Amino acid sequence: MKYSKWMLFAIIGSTLFFTIYPVNLHANTLKKLVKDNRIEFGGWIHGGATFNPSQTNGFNGPVAFADQANRFQLNQFNLFLQRSVISETSKWDLGGRFDFLFGTDAIFTQAFGVPTFDVNSGEPLKRNNWDLDLCCASTKTYGIALPQAYLEAHVPIGKNGLNLKAGHFYSPTGFETIPAPDNFFYTRAYSFNAGEPFTHTGLQANYTINNNWSVLGSAVTGSATGGWDGGWNRQLGNWGGVFGITWTSDSHATSLNITGTYGETSVRSNEPWGMYNIVFQQRINPRTQLVLHYVHGFADNVLLNNLKYTNEVKDAQWIGFVTHLYYDLTENVSLGARGEWFRDREGFRNPSPFRIAAATNIVNGIPDSYAGSLSSVTITPADYYVATVGINWKAAKTLKLKWDAIKKLNIRSNIRYDRVDAYHAAAYRPFAGNKDQILFSLDFVLPF
Repeated sequence: MKYSKWMLFAIIGSTLFFTIYPVNLHANTLKKLVKDNRIEFGGWIHGGATFNPSQTNGFNGPVAFADQANRFQLNQFNLFLQRSVISETSKWDLGGRFDFLFGTDAIFTQAFGVPTFDVNSGEPLKRNNWDLDLCCASTKTYGIALPQAYLEAHVPIGKNGLNLKAGHFYSPTGFETIPAPDNFFYTRAYSFNAGEPFTHTGLQANYTINNNWSVLGSAVTGSATGGWDGGWNRQLGNWGGVFGITWTSDSHATSLNITGTYGETSVRSNEPWGMYNIVFQQRINPRTQLVLHYVHGFADNVLLNNLKYTNEVKDAQWIGFVTHLYYDLTENVSLGARGEWFRDREGFRNPSPFRIAAATNIVNGIPDSYAGSLSSVTITPADYYVATVGINWKAAKTLKLKWDAIKKLNIRSNIRYDRVDAYHAAAYRPFAGNKDQILFSLDFVLPF
């Protein structure tokens, strides 16, 4: 199967370069060839450290992404190759994108939508082979992910044309996202970690109706979790959908997006799995932005094993509300605050530590996680309350450094407070035996 993965990479790469692009065979230099064909190569480096005075086991409880306590982690070394399509024309245009990610965030970015055990019956499943276990299991923290690999087309249909994607791509749901440069804070909200899909595999269509309205629709597959985080070679008979609509004001100061997913859980189960979220954004003034984000998800008749339920089948729901406020203090310094309430009502979505649970496989008939001991993983019905404040500093611009390699350097410092209260269950203490914790983090993002 690993040979088929690399063959797929080769097919995508050769298609990207030689089939869909009008390659200029008479280009005098590689630079001119790349420019003429609008091919872009880039990426970013992202790393940081979190000081957690209450943790001794190396993890920040159920916090994902910046989950390593009291140590430096290289979160994302991301490379991408893309040709963006031109949408504002009445002509066909073709493109695509391929992303390669190495770092401690890889495990959260892989196509893990086929879990180790069927969520309804508990029976072992064969996991996807797209980018799971490509390397580095011996490190317990580092890995490789291939979070995007798609072809794209602009089709001149209707007044504004239709944009199509086919392949593996980031989910259009929610406000926060996986790529580090697109987030203000080092850590992510629970509503993102546990409430939404990260990626999809399938087809996606976007259409701009007019200056105020746009819609999107997707047919997604390859997943045993309702179309979330699917791969290429398992559960391909299980199709689900994604639909979204966005309204933007004439001034572009206000926007409202509603996006949802729905599908059968797996090829073995026709139980429904889905979510929807609402994202409201308001540019209060040129320096201040407010974001309100609500998410509500459900999965029916799932098998629960946590501190409250033992081998019990129930309908699960999760709800989150997040508010963001950002203020540009100067051209190069921005302040941010984020508050969140997240309820994992049945104790189904938010294990601690998430990394150990996600790295679980069946080894010689026994569940095992290369990231740590499965006996240390806990989960229970609970309410999570989080407050985060931080600063983004464009250091190179402030210091007027002329070196092109670091001109986009962004340094971020955050303070985050988490508290958890068990929901209709016994007391829950996932933060090294505590109900709360405080994190002090410093990280950097360097796009190139």
